[in-house]
Amino acid sequence: MSKHPDQLGFDALLADAEATNRQRSLEAQSAHLPSDMASAVAYHREQIKRHHAAMLAGDFENAIAIREEAHTLALKLNGFEHGILAGDDAPGCQLARSCAAQACQTPLWGQDGCFVLRIAGMETEVTMHGMFGIGARWSVSPGFEVRAVDQAKPFLSETGYRSFLGLSMPPKTGESIPDYVERALEQYIKLELAGKLVQISNLGR
Repeated sequence: MSKHPDQLGFDALLADAEATNRQRSLEAQSAHLPSDMASAVAYHREQIKRHHAAMLAGDFENAIAIREEAHTLALKLNGFEHGILAGDDAPGCQLARSCAAQACQTPLWGQDGCFVLRIAGMETEVTMHGMFGIGARWSVSPGFEVRAVDQAKPFLSETGYRSFLGLSMPPKTGESIPDYVERALEQYIKLELAGKLVQISNLGR
């Protein structure tokens, strides 16, 4: 049964009121946050430092709160509209890219970065996700990806690539990102691969 026009009008009013209340709430939550990209990049760098310290201390509640603040920052830059990661020019992508670790530099907790790790006889390139990675707002463990450096050697998968998201293995107090990734990969090799790496089968593709 279709709604009466009066009901449709009332529903529209409710929707407008809800949108207005959401806007006001977000404005209040983000009042202390910068509204221009240059200032936001500087602020996000400080967020990363605070987040890194919280992760090393095992203060995961505070770490998640900082990630939430980072998302609110990106949302403010986007005019409180969805799509903070909708493309390279989206605020979340710009913040992550501008504050990423330098090439070959080990990233801090909460910082995008890429580094090479040698483990179990293999060399792997690790791409670490920062505060805007998939699941970053609910999973203590950040997501990361690994790719084989030498595809002629055994690896974690036949494709030479493996993604790790939402691991149920929180970092230990004081644990660095390379140590955490190494521990995660060792556990994966032991439990999922029965202790043996596999040969990459997509050579030449």
